[in-house]
Amino acid sequence: MPSLPAELLGQFDVPGPRYTSYPTADRFVEAFGAEDHARAVRRRRADGAQAAPLSMYVHIPFCESLCYYCACNKVITRHHEKARHYLDYLACEAALQAAQLGPGTVVSQLHLGGGSPTFLDDAELTGLMAMLRGVFDFAPDGEQSIEIDPRTVDTGRLAHLASLGFNRLSFGVQDFDPDVQRAVHRVQPAERVFALMAGARALGFESVNVDLIYGLPRQNDASFERTLAQLCMLRPDRIALYAYAHLPERFKPQRRILAEDLPDAPIRVRMLARAIEVLRDAGYVYIGMDHFALPGDPLAVAKRNGRLHRDFQGYSTQPDGDLVALGVSAIGRMGATYSQNAKTLENYYDLLDQHRLPVVRGLALSRDDLLRRDVIMALMCRGHVDFDAMGEAHTVDFRHCFAAEFAALGPLVAQGLVRLTDHDIKVTPRGWFLVRAVAMVFDKYCGAHRERFSRVV
Repeated sequence: MPSLPAELLGQFDVPGPRYTSYPTADRFVEAFGAEDHARAVRRRRADGAQAAPLSMYVHIPFCESLCYYCACNKVITRHHEKARHYLDYLACEAALQAAQLGPGTVVSQLHLGGGSPTFLDDAELTGLMAMLRGVFDFAPDGEQSIEIDPRTVDTGRLAHLASLGFNRLSFGVQDFDPDVQRAVHRVQPAERVFALMAGARALGFESVNVDLIYGLPRQNDASFERTLAQLCMLRPDRIALYAYAHLPERFKPQRRILAEDLPDAPIRVRMLARAIEVLRDAGYVYIGMDHFALPGDPLAVAKRNGRLHRDFQGYSTQPDGDLVALGVSAIGRMGATYSQNAKTLENYYDLLDQHRLPVVRGLALSRDDLLRRDVIMALMCRGHVDFDAMGEAHTVDFRHCFAAEFAALGPLVAQGLVRLTDHDIKVTPRGWFLVRAVAMVFDKYCGAHRERFSRVV
């Protein structure tokens, strides 16, 4: 990984999409509903695409306590009976989805997110996995991952997760500094995280990810340096290093964070530059965006072999394809459409009580959307777009279609972030750190409501 000066990073301290999809979810419309999703499923079956494996996302919204930085769709409660009620409705939704998809559909990738999936107790997780396996066919060598709140598990619970077939874990750490943890209302001693990592290693999990956030209240250069040192000692297989997006007007919990406690832009940029340097020296491969991995991790292997993909959970080794989403607010993809479930439990339950899929918004992509999606994902995943190949795939004159975008790339070319020829675009090693800024050039919607997104750095 090349070094990246803070001065250059600072020039890109602007909001921008993360491109877990294109168009991004802010473009979804309520005119798209359950019947539109059903049509996309019927089209999948008519095209014979049911032979292709599916990915699956299951949203568990519950948390016992509120983390002030959180922008996820969650329900804060200590009443665990609410989870049992929710699981009954998840089973109804899964049955409706399976009936539409038809027999023989194989799920090759499962991810449980939230909220905190480990809000569920061992019996509830067992029941959830049994229900899913009873409704869908799971590939025996598939990837099964779950997000972990370290405050809610011990090594015994990790062993239970392994027995259920989970082979990948993601620990939500965010920061090791106690003062920062108190400021965001998420106190979890570093010793607990280290003990869980040792337990996960002993149990043979294939990969363990750790989430960190920079830009949190009370973070500074010195405290973040200590967190980075502890992270390198922990040595997870993967690291997701996110920039905190302070949007209190959109996310009510963030109003509990004092603006004066937030590090200013120069400090945030320095923290990112230092993280890149420290992780490079520790032997991590920079995958792209905010992802790092050890050289032997499948994500790093996929990056080297040009087989990297991107979905709603970030970078992935799974081929780009359809995604079934279960649970409140969950977002799925089917062919050339995206769909999102109701965002409140009340609406979610009401639609399922009517034996209807709880899809309330989404988007059917136009030809232009599909072309731009392929360009943006090629940049985000491979750092390369071949004009002739892309034009042939979409039956367009690529150079003519994107003449304005080529002109807009000029400053990025001058900064050494992109190489532009008559035949292709290539993101340079330096440009990989700012690939979102490169992708934004090809996003026709990016100018609208850009302030709703997190910052590029």
